[in-house]
Amino acid sequence: MSKDSDIRILEFNFEYKTYKLRTPLKFGSVIVDKSTSLVVKATVENKLGEKAEGLGSMPLAHEWAFPSPVVSSEKKLEAMKLVAESYGRLLINESDKSKYLHPIDWFVKLEEEIPKIAREVSQKLDLKEQLPMLASLVAVSPIDASLHDGFGKVNRICSYEGYSAKYVSNDLSFYLGSSFKGKYISDYIKPKYSSELPVFHLVGGLDKLWRDEVSSEEAKNALPLSLEEWIEREGIFCFKIKLRGNDIEWDVNRTKEVTEVIVESLKKQGKKEFYLSVDSNEMHPSPEAVLEYLQRVKKEAPLAFEKMLYVEQPVNRNLDKYMFNMREVAKMKPVLADEGVTDVNSFDLAVSLGWSGVALKTCKTHSAALLLVAKAEESKIPYSVQDLTCPGLALIHSAGFAARTNPIMGFEYNARQYLPFAFAETQKKYPEIFKVKEGRVRTGILNDTVGLGLSL
Repeated sequence: MSKDSDIRILEFNFEYKTYKLRTPLKFGSVIVDKSTSLVVKATVENKLGEKAEGLGSMPLAHEWAFPSPVVSSEKKLEAMKLVAESYGRLLINESDKSKYLHPIDWFVKLEEEIPKIAREVSQKLDLKEQLPMLASLVAVSPIDASLHDGFGKVNRICSYEGYSAKYVSNDLSFYLGSSFKGKYISDYIKPKYSSELPVFHLVGGLDKLWRDEVSSEEAKNALPLSLEEWIEREGIFCFKIKLRGNDIEWDVNRTKEVTEVIVESLKKQGKKEFYLSVDSNEMHPSPEAVLEYLQRVKKEAPLAFEKMLYVEQPVNRNLDKYMFNMREVAKMKPVLADEGVTDVNSFDLAVSLGWSGVALKTCKTHSAALLLVAKAEESKIPYSVQDLTCPGLALIHSAGFAARTNPIMGFEYNARQYLPFAFAETQKKYPEIFKVKEGRVRTGILNDTVGLGLSL
C-alpha cells in the first residue's frame, strides 16, 4: 500500500558545470584533465500535498564509465547528457499519471528502461559503440539522488530514516528475493552518521611522491603537489595506489616507492599506522598476472603487502564475457569488483566467480548502492566506498553514504587533490566534510540535516 510519504515528481532542472583538473589524473591507460558535473534540482510532492526541492550531482566521468577508444570524448559526454535528460522526462511522464512512489521504487520501476534509453541515444548519435550500462547509471545517478534528497526534505526527515517499514511499502524480498522477507534497508545501515571517517588518498600514475620532485615554480602552489606534502599537511594514513597492470616492474616499484614515502612521512609525525589499496583499473590481463604482482610485493615489499587491505577491479569489467576465476587471488588478498558490478545480477555473478566483495559508488545510483549494501551485509561480504573524483554535492553524498554504512576502513576522497576549487560555495557550507584533519573528515554534522544533507 502506498504511503503518504511517497512522492511524485513535478519538475527537474538540469545544470552542467565543467572544471579543469588542478593536475592531470592518470588511471589505467587514461589521462583526465577536466570534469563536467550534472547538477539536478527536483521538485517533488508527497501524498499530503507538501512540496520540496531535492538536489543531486555527479561528474559525468565518461573516461571511467565508457572507456571506448572508438568514440570521441565529446560524443561520450553528449550521450550521457542525453540519457540523463531522457530519463528525467520519462520520470515526469510516469509521475504525471498521478503515481506516488518511494525513491527506491521509482528507480526499480524504470531500471529496465535505462538500457533502452541508452540504445536510443546511441543510435541517435550514431555512436560506433553503444553506451554501456555503467555510463548510463552514472548519467542518471544525480537524478536518483535528487529524488532521495527531495523525499527526505518533503517529509522533513533524514533520507536514511526513510528506508524502514514506516516509509517503504515493500520489504527487501520484493527487490532481492525471498530470503529477505520481512527485512528492510534500515536493518543494514547505521542509525546515525558516523562522527568521522578516514579518507583514502589517491596516488595517481602521474602524481609526484617526494617534495624534491616538485619544481620551484610548482612549489608556489598553495596546495601540495607531492604525496610527502599531502601527508605532512593532512596526516592521511589510507592510500589508494593506481597501478598500470600491464607493467609488473613499474607496479612493484611504484608500490615500494609509495610505501617508502608513507613510512618516512608518517615517521616525522611520530606515527606508524597506515593502510593501502591498489587499483589497476582492469589493466591486469588475467588473475595470474594479479597473483604475480601480489607475490612479488609480498617478497620484495613485505610491509606494503601486510598493509594492503584489498585489490580493486584488477581485470576486465566484463565478468560474464571472461568469467575469470578470482579465488586464488582472493586467497592472498581480498579482491573487490567495481566496474564489473552494476546491479544485483552482476553482484551475484562476481560472488560466484570468487571475488571477495564489491566496491560501491553512489555514481551507480543511490538506490542500487543501498540494495547492494543489504546484499553485502546479509552475506557478510566486504565492500568499499569509492570515489569518482566527486566534487561539491557529489562528495557530500558519497561521504554521507559511507558514514551510514560499514565500508572497509573509510572512503575515497580525491576531489580535494584534483578539483579543490570546484563548487566553492558548497565547500564553505560544509567545511568539516571538505577539510581533512588527521586523515579524517567530520561527517557527524550531517546528523543535523534533512534529506541527504545536500545544500547549494
